[in-house]
Amino acid sequence: MADYQDYGFHSDGPTHNFSYQMDDLIGLIDKDKNQHILDLGCGNGYLVNHLVKLGFNAYGTDASEKGIAIAQKTNPDRFFVQDLSSDALPPELQAIPFDTIITTEVIEHLYNPQAFTDFCKQQLKPGGELIVTTPYHGYLKNLTLSIFNKWDSHMDPLWLGGHIKLWSRKTLTKVLTNSGFAVTQFKGCGRFPYFWKSMIIKARL
Repeated sequence: MADYQDYGFHSDGPTHNFSYQMDDLIGLIDKDKNQHILDLGCGNGYLVNHLVKLGFNAYGTDASEKGIAIAQKTNPDRFFVQDLSSDALPPELQAIPFDTIITTEVIEHLYNPQAFTDFCKQQLKPGGELIVTTPYHGYLKNLTLSIFNKWDSHMDPLWLGGHIKLWSRKTLTKVLTNSGFAVTQFKGCGRFPYFWKSMIIKARL
């Protein structure tokens, strides 16, 4: 799509968020329960390749052809380019009975997050689970950013393809429940409570 701005992946290494999210993410999934995992917006495939290495059955899709090409160097049969103009997963993934979707640091970039969570719902089996990470915003953190005049650097409006939505626990819960999910777990990660860098919300259909 003309509006899509590629992230600009250059390697298969972890993006910065995994330095403070990975342990919590791994702690939220179980090989016996989460048997078919899809990383929606997988970027360069780092998370999926890490999960596969740990013995999980995971796949990834992303609109970035460059990111998918990097990911496929490690596990070529696990990654596919997502067509953003389609309401379906890539054909290679459509027959897989996904019981789990993970999406990390994606929803804050989207103009229509409700359509995204509805799309996640469509790809999951009944009772499926969705794990979403996104930068955390709440009263104390937002107040501190205002007091120290840090909003310009925090939001970086000059970043093409950057963050266009600011999520709190309340608003992220709302968009999930609107799609029929029930939130089951919340974790703040990075920094100390209520000033977290990101939050992770797990929800079930």
